[in-house]
Order: sequence, then structure tokens, then C-alpha cells
Amino acid sequence: MMAVTSSCKDGGMKMQMDNGKYVRYTPEQVEALERLYHECPKPSSMRRQQLIRDCPILSNIEPKQIKVWFQNRRCREKQRKEASRLQTVNRKLTAMNKLLMEENDRLQKQVSQLVYENSYFRQQTQNATLATTDTSCDSVVTSGQHHLTPQQHPPQPPRDASPAGLLSIAEETLAEFLSKATGTAVEWVQLPGMKPGPDSIGIVAISHGCTGVAARACGLVGLDPTRVAEILKDRPSWFRNCRSVDVLNVLSTGNGGTIELLYMQLYAPTTLAPARDFWLLRYTSVLEDGSLVVCERSLNNTQNGPSMPPVQNFVRAEMLPSGYLIRPCEGGGSILHIVDHMDLEPWSVPEVLRPLYESSTLLAQKTTMAALRNLRQISQEVSQPNSAGWGRRPAALRALSQRLSKGFNEAVNGFTDEGWSVLESDGVDDVTLLVNSSPGKMMSANLYTNGVPSMSTAVLCAKASMLLQNVPPAILLRFLREHRSEWADRSIDAYSAAAIKAGPCNMLGPRAGSFGDQVILPLAHTIEHEEFMEVIKIENMGHYREDMMMPAADIFLLQLCSGVDENAVGTCAELVFAPIDASFSDDAPILPSGFRIIPLDSRMDTPSPNRTLDLASALEVGPAGSRASGDNAGHSGNTKSVMTIAFQFAFEIHLQENVAAMARQYVRSIIASVQRVALALSPSHFGSHAGFRPPPGTPEAQTLAGWICQSYRCYLGGELLKTEGSESILKSLWHHSDAILCCSLKAMPVFTFANQAGLDMLETTLVALQDITLEKIFDDNGRKTLCSEFPQIMQQGFMCLQGGICMSSMGRPISYERAVAWKVLNEEETAHCICFMFINWSFV
Repeated sequence: MMAVTSSCKDGGMKMQMDNGKYVRYTPEQVEALERLYHECPKPSSMRRQQLIRDCPILSNIEPKQIKVWFQNRRCREKQRKEASRLQTVNRKLTAMNKLLMEENDRLQKQVSQLVYENSYFRQQTQNATLATTDTSCDSVVTSGQHHLTPQQHPPQPPRDASPAGLLSIAEETLAEFLSKATGTAVEWVQLPGMKPGPDSIGIVAISHGCTGVAARACGLVGLDPTRVAEILKDRPSWFRNCRSVDVLNVLSTGNGGTIELLYMQLYAPTTLAPARDFWLLRYTSVLEDGSLVVCERSLNNTQNGPSMPPVQNFVRAEMLPSGYLIRPCEGGGSILHIVDHMDLEPWSVPEVLRPLYESSTLLAQKTTMAALRNLRQISQEVSQPNSAGWGRRPAALRALSQRLSKGFNEAVNGFTDEGWSVLESDGVDDVTLLVNSSPGKMMSANLYTNGVPSMSTAVLCAKASMLLQNVPPAILLRFLREHRSEWADRSIDAYSAAAIKAGPCNMLGPRAGSFGDQVILPLAHTIEHEEFMEVIKIENMGHYREDMMMPAADIFLLQLCSGVDENAVGTCAELVFAPIDASFSDDAPILPSGFRIIPLDSRMDTPSPNRTLDLASALEVGPAGSRASGDNAGHSGNTKSVMTIAFQFAFEIHLQENVAAMARQYVRSIIASVQRVALALSPSHFGSHAGFRPPPGTPEAQTLAGWICQSYRCYLGGELLKTEGSESILKSLWHHSDAILCCSLKAMPVFTFANQAGLDMLETTLVALQDITLEKIFDDNGRKTLCSEFPQIMQQGFMCLQGGICMSSMGRPISYERAVAWKVLNEEETAHCICFMFINWSFV
């Protein structure tokens, strides 16, 4: 309980003790106590006792009084922090309430407009019906005037691009943008999969029935409007698909605004379609209410002013009025409205890829929400530097992630103006090879360590794109990340790591040497964990042949991963990595390679009211052997995606032919591995088992769940699940809070089934679970205990283990309070498997 305190006029303080008496502290004593509190906040500090003895002002105060003062000081500090936090929350809730009220007003206007349009069209339908029954010439002509197609309208004349004309275009762009951001110019529907709430990114919507693709978002940002505008204008810093933005001309307007003429280039997401570019006008101005507006539109049809001719390797796209409305928020921060509206010219890409250019959901995920997330990340780094997820050097880590993403995009696109040239094919066009020996490429990859160039004088890129069916991108990407040994050749990893260093390096044959395990070391993550960076350590325990000039050493890869949330609709999944020196310096050479998987589902823009992404429900099977509920069948099956693969290799120019053959063979082997994994993960390959591949002799999941619960009841005399009814047994087992795992009865037991908690504990998937042996998750003591107690399970039917430590498939230690193991009997009452339940587990 905090003591009662009051301040005195002279700067001193009065404090009531436990016995009811008041103690008065002079201003000097208060100042000395405050200084002591900041220097030694811990009560049992020996240094504090020494400072008290050395300070004449404090030596006259009783130790109990000092103790009570410190207790009171800590309570006041907690109260002050809590009051500040509550004030911040209150300001945020007030701003959110204002934002929601404005959104409600906009929706009411939209409803009124839809009601009016519905009434108008109903009247027009009635008039058309009357007109068809009237055979008079006048009525036929009158009704025919309402059916002009867009192609019948005359083309729009070129717009004037003189300074006065540009100002007119800018004002018109501002009005159209505001009508989209806060008005009803576009019919907006909520982005599928978004869950509104206090912790959500904001209100995100996509267009319905308008030209091109459009997305809109509004939310709160803890930065002032000027800073927000500055960040958003620097599009390459937060929009990963933006290659460059060049400001070619700047004009000042009479109202204090600024008109800029921009040329912007966007990377192509795959190797199957050309990149996009834009010729833009950007108008920055301040409204009467103090709001800051940055709006943009294309200048594709202008005269009497600057123009931008077509550029090789790019398709000129159109940006319709878009931009940012930034309003200051009371108490600090900003209320932000974003509108992105584009026509990406889908006619110029193969038909199978058109969903990439016709989906407003993809635009919202890649552009609109990326802007909001970047602002929230920077805001949290400023306000809470210790909890932003990017460590103590967020700017440096963000720069590394930008270098990884940009390097991968450059490899995928292979622009000639960067020095890339295509090598001759070997007759099969599945893999494209490009080579770049320009000094600019070597400098951009930073292949000059401390001013000393590496022995490599060129870079070769092997890239390919492939279509995938019936496998969710997030699940496939997670498997590629967690099981690198399934597709990667570690001898080539070793070559790539050595090739960027300042020293000679020879080519390696496939699978040369002996390699240890990989260890994933988390490095940084964004607020919502939608993107994270990590270091992959590949232990190299082998020895190369004598003619190999690379010493045996651990290999380190810097890796950037995003899009692993399978519940997010329209998310692009990426895994980009690059060999890096163990010193991890800011100027480390980076030559990225990796995978990008983009969904091609044309139904992404269609919201579904009964969408379910529950894996347990996907595991349920009926009499016909296949049963899906709700939207899940459409989500995990019958889906298409495009995977783009790009790998870069630094090499000495005289080894080009050898490196080209190695790269072509390596990428083809990766394609084969990915196809094999995708087939295993595809639910259509194993009926309704979404990602679950039972080995021969394994019962259906529902039956196995019944055996597990019945055997638990038989041997331990209790109920494993609280719910009853055979229809809900599997679902209840799947969502059980404790980790439940089944292993086979073999000489080397392997896991065959796990619930969600079990998969989380082992950090694996249902497919990869069968590669994990029972003894792998225990340490030496655990294995000894298991070997000595295992006969008890077979004889007695169950066994209880004391708390201990086990390991995940990623090598992370896990503590558990206790564990129970019991024998699972089938319908013939013979042992089918052993089931383990780890109670109250957690990562150490």
C-alpha cells in the first residue's frame, strides 16, 4: 500500500508512515533521495547502502524512512507509467471512434446511393418493358439511345500538360481521390479474411465492379503527418515491388502545393510477364482543415508538355486517381486514408497469370497494407525501441531485408540495362540462364569486401517459373523453409558461400563432403510477424578433397521469409536467402536466391461468409472417404499458384560454361523436388487429408482419434476429452491444449500423428512429422529413461514420466511439466501405436 505524500511550498515533501505520523523531507533530502533512486533502484543494492553512508544529508534519515520513501517512489513511478499508458490508449480509442463514425457515415451514403440506383434501374427496366411493347418508331429510337457501348464513345482528347493544364489536372485528381477515400465514388467491400479489432492493422477494403483494381485502407499511425508523407513518398523504401521512382520535374502552385512529374518502374513478380512502368503526376497540398494530401494519377494522354516515351522491357500501366489523406490526430499521430487504384494492363500477360493483374486483393496485400505496416513498424521503433521486433538496429536490419528483396527481384527480372544477358539454351526451355559481368552488378552485390574484390568476376542467374495446383502457398513455403535438406544441395551452398569471399574457389561436384544439421537462428520480425529475418547455420563437419581450395567451415545464410500465414487471403509467400560472412557486417556481400509463390485464384476478391481454415475439420472423412466443410475445399483444393525460382552464383569468368551446366542441373533438381513435395502436400492426392499422409496400415484420422481416447480411458481410468460424441472427437483432440503425439511400434519408432499443439511443439508439419524419430526429441537422459521404462508401457499399458527437457525438430529445447504415455489398441485389441501426451510444455 502506498503511503500518503504531499508536496511543500519550499519544494520539500511530507509523507505519512505506517504508524500515522508524518515525516518531513527538506528539498535537499528530496533531491538526494531522487538522485539515489535513479542511481540504485534495487533495494538490496550494496552500492545504495554505501552511497547513503557517504551522503551527510541522507545519513540523518532513518533506514526505515528511506525504505518507505523508496517504496512510495516506485508506486508513484508505476502510477505515472500506467496513467501515461491509459492516456495513450484513450487517445487511440478516441481517434478510432472518430474514424469509425466517419466510416459509418460513408457507408450510410453508399447505402443511400445504392438504394437510389436500385430504384432508378427498376424504373428503367419497367420503361424498357413498355418500350418493347410499343412498336412506334419514336419509342424504338428513344429506347435505343440508352444502349451505347463504351467502344462507341469517341476517344478522349489529349489533356493539356502546360503548367496551367497540370494544375487543372492536379485539382481534378485531388477531387477524384477524395471522393474515393471518403466518399462513394467506388463501391468498397471488406477485404476477405480481415478481422477488425483494436489490434488490427486498420480498415481495409477492395473495390467491387470498378475499372482496374483498387484497394482502400484507413488506420491510425503514431507519426506526425509530415513524417508520414515523407515516408510514403519514398515508395522504394517500403514497396518491395518498386524498382525506382525518378522525379523529373517539380512545380510550385499558388496555394502552397507542389506538383511533381514522376517516372516509376515496378518489378514483374514472375519470369512469365514483363514489368510495369508509370508516367505520373503527384500533387501535394494542404486542405483547409489542415489535412495533408498526396495524390497521384497517370499522364498517359497529354500534349504541350513533358512526356515519357515507351521503355524497352516495360508495359506502360495506368494509375487512376490514388493517394494518401493524412489528418493530424489530437494528442499526436495521424489518421491515414490510402487509396490505390490501377489498371495493370492484364491483356499483356498469359491468360493463366491474369488473376495477378486483375485481383484487388493482391493489390491490397502487396501495396496498400504494406504501406500501413511499414508506418506502424517505424512508429513502434520510435515509441518502443526495445519491443519493435527488429532489435537494437532496426534501420540496419531493414536495409538488409531491402537488399535481399531487391537483389531477388533483380534476378527474377534480369533487365538488360543492369548488364544481364541471356545465355544460349541447351534445347530445353524450362530454365533460363543469364549472366552479368558489369561492374555495377558486382558493386550492387557488394562483392568488394573492405575494398578487396572477391575472385569472382561475374554473376550467373538460373531462373524458372512453374504452375502449382491444389497446394496452399504458405504450407509449401513452410515446408521448404523447415526442411531445406529435402531440396538443397549443401555442397552448392558451400560453393556459393566461398565464391563471394576474397579468395580462390573451385567448382564442387554434387554432394561433396559430409554436412551436419541446420540451425535456424531468429534475427528480427515485424510487428504482426508477417515477415521475419533469420540466420541459417549449416554445420559443415566434413572434409573436402585435396584439390578443393575451400576449407571445411560452417555456412551461414541470411534468410527473409514472408507469407507463411495460410489464413491470409491473397498473400504472396517468399523465401529469399543469401550466403553471408559470419562477421555479419553492414557491408557484407549479398547475392540473394529463393522462391516466390503467388496464388492465382480468381475468387480471391469474392468474400465468403462461411470460410473455415480449420485443419481438424479438413481431416474429417465420411463414408465416401472425402468430405470438406464450407469454403475449405475451395481454399486448399482446386487452387492454382505460380512459383518463381531464381538462384544466383558468383564465379570467375573462365568457369562460365561449368557454372552454367551446374546451375541448370541444380535448378532442375530443385523443380523436381518441389513438384514431389507439392504432390505430397496436395489434399487431392490423399483424398480429404489436407497435408496428412498416413503410411500404409494407418487408420483414418477419425478412427485413430477414437482408439486414442478409448485406450486412455481403459488404462488410465479417466477421460482424455471433455466433449462427447464421435463426430467431435477428432476436432476436440486436434484442439487439445496439451501436445498429443503417436509413434509407431517399430525398432526405430517414428511419429505418425500429432494434434496442433504437438505440431507446434515439434515445429513441424503433418507431412514432415513422419521423418522425426522418437529418440530424436529426447536428450541422453530422456532416452535412457525411455529405454528403461518402455517395457512397462507394453506390459502395464501406460507410463508416467517426470518433467524434463526434449527437443523440437529445429533443435530448440522444450520443457514439460510431466508426460504420459499409453498403448493404443485397435478394434481387434492389439497394439497399434504408442501415444504420448506432454503436459504444460513451453520453449525454454
